[in-house]
Amino acid sequence: MDRPDIVVIMTDQQRFDTIRALGASHMDTPNIDRLVEEGVSFGQCHVTAPSCVPSRASIFTGYYPHTSGVIANGQPWSRTWVQDLRASGYHTVNIGKMHTIPYDAPAGFDERFVVENKDRFMEGRWFFDEWDKALFSRRLRKQQREDYRKREDYRDRLGAFTWDLDPAMHSDNFIGETAKWWLETKPVEKPLFLVIGFPGPHPPYDPTPEMAEKYLARDVPLPEMDQTELDSLAPPWKEKRDHDVEVDHDSVAWKLDPTREELHRMRAHYYANVEMIDAQIGKIIEVLRQRGRLDNTIIVFTSDHGDNLGDHGLSQKWAPYEEVTHVPLIVWAPERFAGGRSVDGLVQLFDLGPTILDWSGLAPDPTTEAISLTPALEGAPFEGRSHVFCEQGGDVNMTGSKYFTMVRSRTHKLVHFQGAEYGQLYDLSADPGEKVNLWDTPEAQDEKRALLDVMLNWHVDSTLHTRNARRLIVSPPGEAAWQ
Repeated sequence: MDRPDIVVIMTDQQRFDTIRALGASHMDTPNIDRLVEEGVSFGQCHVTAPSCVPSRASIFTGYYPHTSGVIANGQPWSRTWVQDLRASGYHTVNIGKMHTIPYDAPAGFDERFVVENKDRFMEGRWFFDEWDKALFSRRLRKQQREDYRKREDYRDRLGAFTWDLDPAMHSDNFIGETAKWWLETKPVEKPLFLVIGFPGPHPPYDPTPEMAEKYLARDVPLPEMDQTELDSLAPPWKEKRDHDVEVDHDSVAWKLDPTREELHRMRAHYYANVEMIDAQIGKIIEVLRQRGRLDNTIIVFTSDHGDNLGDHGLSQKWAPYEEVTHVPLIVWAPERFAGGRSVDGLVQLFDLGPTILDWSGLAPDPTTEAISLTPALEGAPFEGRSHVFCEQGGDVNMTGSKYFTMVRSRTHKLVHFQGAEYGQLYDLSADPGEKVNLWDTPEAQDEKRALLDVMLNWHVDSTLHTRNARRLIVSPPGEAAWQ
């Protein structure tokens, strides 16, 4: 079989529990369901960072954030293993969000159609991406924070608004249609590597009105914010709750005690946005079929991290609860990998890199910290990782900690905050909702010490393994990335 076309579809901030075929009965996601039913789903895929930039830098380099040096949003990165694909004969294309810094870095792609966050109010505010240009060409003013703030109910919306402009100009519709247009019109004789980055369901949660109404009219899961849990939150997450009330990130003005109606509206809009993306995925699959190479195409569906959506009393991401670290990862290629299967071993999202290189007949750099998932896809015995890790440096609305590290086994999770005596420890078997912090519980001290030892050895092993890394994540001044 010829080298396959590889299409990676990545959403932004989509939780695992948003796909009907993976157990989310409140969702309508027929096209992603098809990928699940005919493909291989990794049931325990966890991100290496709980925010956009460090997670994506990790995915496309094969290094943990502490190795790449990209530990928070806004930090520069542009070199990727995509260049290896390009050098080997692939035509490499990105349509939509990648979140390289700078936004328009080549990053190994032959072509980039850059679209960034829906609401860029501080960083990169005056960077005009393809969506900005398209809106301007129609003389439309993008819905954004400056306008949302004028609404009397702004602080009650929790980031949930409807997209009231031309539906075709909604960011996710725009990305889907641009990808469809490119696939319909661009002749490519080389094998194709295509990354389609949807901006949603990242806030503002902004589906079109009819889609919002659909989910507003149905019961959806809502967070149960227990005061005992809120009182026991780690200090950085208590500070984050207060910070998010004072500062409206991504058009989300948070509330310490939102009503059930407000939470329902927020989640309904979020879920509606997911279904809008699902509809675009269906169109992309159809045009891939029309191109005549679908039987030699591997489709990957995933997201860069999740969203608390009010769980644990928290808005958005950063805090490494399961709602944030656990993401969908689906690989669809019925001609290559027997479908309808779920792999339950622990994996990290950046394991995609060596896996994709495998498919293209390439070997990753020997210093990569990611592993190939090809054995699991081919049905070989696969136990997965014994532990997964997630880390984050201080960020625009993670002001209460300079750096934390999460280590998770199949049964327990520990979060270590740099320089602090407090931390988080959860028994995921007995407490899957992560509500009872065992950090100071006497009977949990052996497990705590064991996980701290795992974390220490991981850092040491990482340092030794990557000491000769040939890849710099940030290009030297004046040098284009990977050119």
